[in-house]
Order: sequence, then structure tokens, then C-alpha cells
Amino acid sequence: MTIEEKIDYRFKKKDLLKVALTHSSHSGNSTNNERLEFLGDAVLELIISEYLFLSHKLSEGKMTKIRSNIVCAESLSKAAYELQLGDHIFLGKGEIVTGGRQRKSNLANAFEALIGAVFLDSNFETTRKVVLKVLESNIQLALSGALVKDYKTELQEYIQKNNDNVIEYVLDRSEGPEHNKTFYIKLIFNGDCVSHGIGKSKKEGEQDAAKNYLMKTRKI
Repeated sequence: MTIEEKIDYRFKKKDLLKVALTHSSHSGNSTNNERLEFLGDAVLELIISEYLFLSHKLSEGKMTKIRSNIVCAESLSKAAYELQLGDHIFLGKGEIVTGGRQRKSNLANAFEALIGAVFLDSNFETTRKVVLKVLESNIQLALSGALVKDYKTELQEYIQKNNDNVIEYVLDRSEGPEHNKTFYIKLIFNGDCVSHGIGKSKKEGEQDAAKNYLMKTRKI
């Protein structure tokens, strides 16, 4: 199935779809998906905000938390993986050989860009239908509290079995434009770097680093 078939939307302007799937590393193309990511991020937040406001009698704080879980990189990369977006992203050779097609940040960014492209090619109502369809599973999981686990707390509880253990999350670097940065986090355990994480915020990167360490030690 094509991307258009999977999201049940046919682009009138096919070039928009191509731009949405073009990573900045792709050689020979000065046009990439970063601007569409910016737009898609805003459209996604509005659609999910409206859905939560109209469909559920939740407090402002609860809606904020649930929305954050639905539009975070972990959630969007999951949705992108299910759409197999990674197979269709235009990447540079270096990005391909370093696992760029499976990189969560690339998948989440491509998903945002895809939504931005649908919005520009159609209208808000059509985009809402696409978003609520492709994120239906994630929305239900977020409402039940099962979409995004708190890996930092889980790791903290695990290491507290030994009072001498010390963990620290350190920002290694950040990349990308100011409106859409990707943060790279190092997890320091008793003075040694034991894991790395990536996220669209420092908190997401820390959660990813904690998750990767727990997976490596088979505690999850």
C-alpha cells in the first residue's frame, strides 16, 4: 500500500508529499521537510486539543498531559512506524547507513511534516479526519494512561535497591532549527555513560535514555 492509501488521503499536489518525506540530509535537494514539520506540529496540537476538549470532560492539567503524550516523539514515531514512513523517507547516504530510517526523531518529524502537507493540500476538517484515524490507537492508549511509560521513575526505583548508585542525565548536544530541535542525552550511571537517548525535548531524551538502559539490562 502507498502512503496515500494508508492515510486514506490523495494529494492533489504530489510535490507536497515528496517534500514532507525529504530529510535535510538528502543530497541534491535544497527543499526539505523542516518547514512542514513546524506547521504539522502546530496542526497536530490543535486537532488533539480540540478532540480532548469536545470529547472528554477533563481538567486543563489532564488534557495537557494526555495531549503531550499523544504528540510526543515516542507516540508519533510509533504511528510513523505503523505507516512504514521510514521506507519512504528521502535520506542522505550517511543518514541511511547510520540507521536513519528507523531513527525515532526522523520518523516523528516525517509524520509531523506529512500532517502539515495534508493540511496545506486540503483543509482543517480533512486533516482532522486523517489525524484522528492514524492516531486512533495512540489516543485511546493515552486516555488509558498506557501510551507512554515513565521510564525515569522505573529506573530510579530499580537503582534505589543499592543506595550507592548515582544516575545523572547530561545533554550531549542538540540539533535542528530553534522551533524543532532534537536533543541527545547521555545517561551517566555511577560515573560511566551507559546509555543514550533522543527526544524532541530534554525530558523526552531523558525518558528515551532511561528506557534504552532498562532494555539493555532487560529490566523491561
